[in-house]
Amino acid sequence: MNAADLRTKSVSELKLELHNLLRERFNLGMQRGTGQLSRPDQIRKVRRDIARVNTVLNEKSRAGEAS
Repeated sequence: MNAADLRTKSVSELKLELHNLLRERFNLGMQRGTGQLSRPDQIRKVRRDIARVNTVLNEKSRAGEAS
């Protein structure tokens, strides 16, 4: 996921993307807890994607685009 791609999305699309990423992070954490996680690097990638989405949402809210 690229920050430039995220900046082209609307606020509602970003919130939906954030919801999906949070759900994915939860599922990966559950897999890690039960020992079924095959790719541990996915957790880091999802966490960084969540941070990117939050950053773009914050930029849009400061610019006055959020409603």
